[in-house]
Amino acid sequence: MQWEGISEFVYVAETQSFTRAAKRMAISTAQVSRQVSALEKRLNIKLFYRTTRKVSLTEEGRIFYQHCRSVLDGLDEAERTITNLQSKPQGRIKLSASVTYGEQHILPLVNDFMQLYKDVEVIANLSNQQVDLVEEGYDLAIRLGKLSDSTLMAKKLANRTNFLCASPGYINEYGIPHSLSELNNHSCLLGTLDYWRFNEAGKERNIRVTGRLRYNSGVSLVDAALKGLGIVQLPDYYVQHYLKNGELVSLLDNLREPDGGIWAVYPQNRHLSPKVRLLVEYLAKHLESNR
Repeated sequence: MQWEGISEFVYVAETQSFTRAAKRMAISTAQVSRQVSALEKRLNIKLFYRTTRKVSLTEEGRIFYQHCRSVLDGLDEAERTITNLQSKPQGRIKLSASVTYGEQHILPLVNDFMQLYKDVEVIANLSNQQVDLVEEGYDLAIRLGKLSDSTLMAKKLANRTNFLCASPGYINEYGIPHSLSELNNHSCLLGTLDYWRFNEAGKERNIRVTGRLRYNSGVSLVDAALKGLGIVQLPDYYVQHYLKNGELVSLLDNLREPDGGIWAVYPQNRHLSPKVRLLVEYLAKHLESNR
C-alpha cells in the first residue's frame, strides 16, 4: 500500500501535468488522478495545487517529492547495477545537440564510441532549438555557453573560446579596431544576436554592433569573413583552423570574454545509466584533448 501512487505522484510533479505523466507511464490520465488522490487521502496532505491551466506542488508536496525521487532513483540505480554487473553497456541513448557542433564534433565521437560498444544504439536529434529533456524523453543534451535551465544537472565536457576575427584582406583595407568603440566604424557580420560579448576591466560588456548581413549559420559567417566582408565573433570550433593557417586574424584579444563551457546536461535527480555515463566520460576526454 505504501508504494501505491508514488510513481504517479513523481511523474506529475516533474511534468506538471496529469496528462503528460499518464503519457510517460503509458496509462490513462484518470488512473494517474485516482492514484494521486488516493495517495493524498492516505497521507492526509494536499500535494498539488490544481487549476484548469496548471498543476504545481504545495510546500508539503515539494518536500515529499524530494524524498520520493531519491527513493525511486535508489531503486533504479540498484536495478541498473545488478543488470549491468555481468554485461557490457547496451541499449538506446537518445541525445540532442546543436546542428553544426553536433555534426562536426559530437557525432563523430559518438560513432567512435559505438565502434567500442557494439550493443549501444543512439538516436540523435541535431537542432538549434533547446529540447525538453524530461518531456521528450532524452537521456542527455550537449549545450554550449551559459546554462540557463537550473532544473538540469550538468557536467562540463570542455571549454569554448569566442574569437573576434577578420581576414588579412579586410584588415589591409579597413584597419584593425583597437577599442570597442571603434567597432562602430567597421562592418560587423551578425549572427542571431545583434551584440557581441567582451570583458573590459574585469566586467562583462555586451556591445551592440551593426552590419549589412545577418546569418543564423556560423559556417556562412566564417565564409563571409574569409571573403573580407567584415569582422565576425564566433566560437573556436568555427574559426580555429583558419586562425592557425593565417586566413583569419584574431582581434582585441585583451578584451576577450572568459571561456564558456561545453556541457552534457541531464534531468535533475537522475542517476546516469552506465551507457550514458560512459558516453559522457568519452566525450569529455576527447573533446578536451582535441582542442
